[in-house]
Amino acid sequence: MDDSQTANFPQQQKLLEGNGKISIIIPVINEAVNIKSTLATTQPSRNVEVIVVDGGSSDGTVEIVSNLGLKVIVANPGRALQMNTGAWATTGDILLFLHADTRLPPGFDTMIRQAMEVSGVVAGAFTLKIDAELASLRLIEKGVGWRSRFWQMPYGDQGIFLKQEVFQAVGGFPELPIMEDFEFIRSLKRQGRIVTLPAPVITSARRWLKKGVWQTTFINQVVIVAYFLGISPERIRSWYRRGKL
Repeated sequence: MDDSQTANFPQQQKLLEGNGKISIIIPVINEAVNIKSTLATTQPSRNVEVIVVDGGSSDGTVEIVSNLGLKVIVANPGRALQMNTGAWATTGDILLFLHADTRLPPGFDTMIRQAMEVSGVVAGAFTLKIDAELASLRLIEKGVGWRSRFWQMPYGDQGIFLKQEVFQAVGGFPELPIMEDFEFIRSLKRQGRIVTLPAPVITSARRWLKKGVWQTTFINQVVIVAYFLGISPERIRSWYRRGKL
């Protein structure tokens, strides 16, 4: 390596690592089956911290995370509350909210930093890939892609990321029992542009397979319509739990 290359190395390293630490917040409740493979995709990475927020697991999830030497915070159950609790405990400049059954693409940290440097961009997410070989799920992925890119409405299973200062400006996730990511994204859209990266996260197909792909999709649309009609998130959630949706 010549002198000019040596002199440029710190600058290249700075560009590689970007401007600040990425804090990954993962809310969990009984995710022993998925959490280890999800955490594995957070490495290797540069200048990244991982915080797992447990809402009362009883299946060994906390022990798995602790044995990996990662930070675990205990919070009351509720995805929004758990994500907010984790976010306030971070030391990063960029926050990445990741579901426990969703795996990150290689080089996610570099891609996020590059996206956050684009003028006017306040947040972003990844393209969605669902981990099952069903033609119907390929259609779901395409629909999610259209919604994310044309309407700037990615959901939580796509790995939402944003700067800490923007998170604070919108007041974090609204602590709703359902639709918290939907409302959060609507708040972010008022702050600036939301980008969808071409690289996919890979999420578990379990929620589509549990009730069937088309029934699950129909239920999701009914929930959105009910929410817009002013039905309280608490009532929508109770319908969902009692099998009325």
